[in-house]
Amino acid sequence: VQLVESGGGSVQAGGSLRLSCAASGYTYSSGCVGWFRQALGKEREGVAFIYIGGGNTYYADSVKGRFTVSQDNAKNTVYLQMDSLRPEDTAMYYCAADPRLRDARVARYLSMEDFGYWGQGTQVTVS
Repeated sequence: VQLVESGGGSVQAGGSLRLSCAASGYTYSSGCVGWFRQALGKEREGVAFIYIGGGNTYYADSVKGRFTVSQDNAKNTVYLQMDSLRPEDTAMYYCAADPRLRDARVARYLSMEDFGYWGQGTQVTVS
């Protein structure tokens, strides 16, 4: 199983980016996917979660109303649309997936390592 994040880059404050989490050897047909981020010198935090199939989502207060997580079953990809970006959103962003999880509101309590699979991350820099 491999999860590969892409779509990161440098953007000015107020701009947008869309991150992708493409899976190989794994099908986004059920379970949860989480997006985590870690800024330099800070602890990793979960920012957005989605229950694939059920569709419920959870967002951290810091990104609520600005970030949107979605899925594209045909492309076997989960996205994180990030709008109104702020300098404090600068971080390495990771996606993680676990077929056992059934509720995004529960998944948000887990660390990235509690998920069965996670990727190597993509850097987002907002200036």
